Amino acid sequence: MSAFRPPLPVSKDTKYLHPLGQQGSELVRIGVMLRHYDQHMGGVRVYTRRLLEALLQLRTGHEFVLLYRNPALVGTYAKDPQIEEVALPARTFLGWDQVAVPHAVRRHGIDLLFNPKYSIPLRAPCPAVWVCHGLDWYVMPWGSRFVDRLSHRFLVPRYAARAAAIVAVSEITRQHVMQYLPVGPERVFTVYSGVDDVFRRPIDADRLRAVRSKYSLPERFLLYAGAIYPPKNFSRMVRAYARVGPARGIPLVVAGGENRFLSERELREPEVLGIGEWVLRPGWVEQDELAAFYAQAEALLLPSLFESCGLPVLEAMAAGCPVVTANRYGTKELAEGAAVLVDPESIESIADGIQRVVEDRTLRAELVAAGRERSRRFEWHRCATETLRVLERVGAERRVPAVPGGRA
Repeated sequence: MSAFRPPLPVSKDTKYLHPLGQQGSELVRIGVMLRHYDQHMGGVRVYTRRLLEALLQLRTGHEFVLLYRNPALVGTYAKDPQIEEVALPARTFLGWDQVAVPHAVRRHGIDLLFNPKYSIPLRAPCPAVWVCHGLDWYVMPWGSRFVDRLSHRFLVPRYAARAAAIVAVSEITRQHVMQYLPVGPERVFTVYSGVDDVFRRPIDADRLRAVRSKYSLPERFLLYAGAIYPPKNFSRMVRAYARVGPARGIPLVVAGGENRFLSERELREPEVLGIGEWVLRPGWVEQDELAAFYAQAEALLLPSLFESCGLPVLEAMAAGCPVVTANRYGTKELAEGAAVLVDPESIESIADGIQRVVEDRTLRAELVAAGRERSRRFEWHRCATETLRVLERVGAERRVPAVPGGRA
């Protein structure tokens, strides 16, 4: 984790109200870019909503101007006096980012911008901070659409060069930011995500039965949670599952969405292997119900080729669900010592990991205990506090980097 320098001192007349009770932060108006607030129910949406809630709970005295693209979202936080909500309609995402948002900065007196996703205006009259949720686009570019690869090549480096600071969701992400983008180490900060308390709380038997009945869940099942697209390694996971699950009468439940443009072939894998009836697809599941999925599953399977952080790993560990995941990148960083780590490029290794978790009760108990202990380190309050430190530092410095030429 990068060393953190406290915010620069400001005038003696400034009123201080730091979340950790330390002096050194000027009260500012923080514009939060929420174009993606109502996107699909994936990790970035969960991150954005939980982080925002935790930031508001800190009650620091800072003001937040929430910038939506969807006008229907105005009023979401109407009862919170720290908040001003603004809708900025735009025909395109670039028009919203690069035209509508800079105008809003001037009109609403915003001191700094924060985007929990990765884009920022290149010509906003204030400093900006964005969150990097991983750079799989650079590590494995073949997993992205061509049009997205153009954006990643020409826009993301400029967002990086323009940013006053970048928040990385894991240390491997921080290393990748410095490796692939024009950013020095002094501007990149590792701040880990949190885990919702809903995954930590015990679930009573009636609730478990209700969720099982609603989704027709079998008595025993293995679980995959998340979207399906190339970095998730879905095809190899299904082939590995085919060697273990059906012979033992254990179905695979896939809770999440899919990108058919990128993963049409992967989605057909169960039928190609002749195990289509063993793979159940309830789709995206709300957080409180997903907790019941984890609580009843034999294990979470997430042997991804790339994960920067992997919220399902943290959620499963918090819920007491054993985890089989990849021995590289963010999943290794988060789960080593508390999960079965496998080679994601080896079907045999994945299958062996699944078999061990299913058959070795002692190993299962050890994983559950280690996972619960590890997950305690990941709290949204801590994530919000450390993120706010970065924002306060930027707010105190108030330096706007020059508009970059960028590099790919």
